[in-house]
Amino acid sequence: MDGVTLTDIEADEDVGARTGATVYVCVTCRRPSDPDDGPRPGLALARAVAEAAEGTGVAVCQVECLANCSRSLSAAMRSDGAWTYIFGGLDPDRDATALIEGARLLARAEDGILPWRGRPEVLKRGLIARVPPTDFVEKDSKEETE
Repeated sequence: MDGVTLTDIEADEDVGARTGATVYVCVTCRRPSDPDDGPRPGLALARAVAEAAEGTGVAVCQVECLANCSRSLSAAMRSDGAWTYIFGGLDPDRDATALIEGARLLARAEDGILPWRGRPEVLKRGLIARVPPTDFVEKDSKEETE
């Protein structure tokens, strides 16, 4: 991670609670190579993320299906007034902390956009989509030039 460390993020202990940072983890996710009747790796990811979130102020919610099956394991993150980010290709053994770090970065972003600098690498390469906040209004480019 460039520039921001977990220690830096932990220094602002109330950021998640203050801004409503939440990570949503798909518990039905599995990889194509996983057996249909075996335990779902998505549930293992959800449990790992919940453990990583302890004491951070970031909420973790389990959801059934983020409709990103071709790039599972999947999770999304949001914060009040910010864009929502959806990620895929996650691993329960290595990416739980990265999701919490990302949620805390998003919660602190004044413009509501997850900063590229300092974002954990898995959140750079695993980005599927970002969705604008419900109150988003695109600025008219004509207004900006007048």
